[in-house]
Amino acid sequence: MRALRLFVLTLSALGGPGVSLAAAETGLLAHRAIYDLALGEASDRSGINGISGRMVYEFTGSDCEGYATTFRFVMRIETDETSRLSDQQTTTFEDGKGETFQFVNKTYLDNALDREVKGVARLGEDGTTVTLTKPQRTTTELEATQFPVSHMKEAIAKAKAGGGFYQTTLFDSSEDADRIMLTTVTIGKAKEAGKADPESQAAEALQGDAYWPVTIAYFDPTKEKGEETPDYDISFLLHESGVTRDLRMNYGEFSIRGKLVDLTLFDQKDEASCAQ
Repeated sequence: MRALRLFVLTLSALGGPGVSLAAAETGLLAHRAIYDLALGEASDRSGINGISGRMVYEFTGSDCEGYATTFRFVMRIETDETSRLSDQQTTTFEDGKGETFQFVNKTYLDNALDREVKGVARLGEDGTTVTLTKPQRTTTELEATQFPVSHMKEAIAKAKAGGGFYQTTLFDSSEDADRIMLTTVTIGKAKEAGKADPESQAAEALQGDAYWPVTIAYFDPTKEKGEETPDYDISFLLHESGVTRDLRMNYGEFSIRGKLVDLTLFDQKDEASCAQ
């Protein structure tokens, strides 16, 4: 659940039909992306026989007005003993400077509300302050970090500069919204997109774009020394336009694949008019 939500928070579309290069260079472009989810691999120990679902993600905004994301994914998990339906719905807002991150996360299991986490995180000179109003009012002080949009902007910049390996941290409001994750990012060499691709129809606007293979591993820094293995890792293709596709999330005992099946770009307010 955590890795699925984190993946969609890192998605961003930077270009497409009808969008000028000047607009693409000034910021992230508004879009809707739809992904089909399926079980990749599963060990006998995992107990999982099948996973199926769909994820819908919308992203709007700009540096001057901030970035809003909404997404919903519905996933059915089949085991020998049972079949469970999960429905996760998330709404976030991150200001253009990456200093404030508001979030509402709701999880339903078999159509009944199982969990709701609501709050705001603020980056200050001395660290990150997280204030929750649900499930109960609490305030937590954490180290200084990045929020999801800033995290992806950094990955795009690193890819354009040649890729490679780097480490950074991230607060994304997952689980109890009380910790920062350490991330290690590996970006491969740029490649050219081709037509012989299972996502080519959905990603038709990306033909001719270069893309980078990206893997991000997530570590819980609160674990004891000697347990420096990732909680999970995600791999995907990051296009120069910013569109992310061909998702693989690896939990160790099992993995989930995500296929881009539809991409819609919305009208974009350019930064020049926004700044006036």
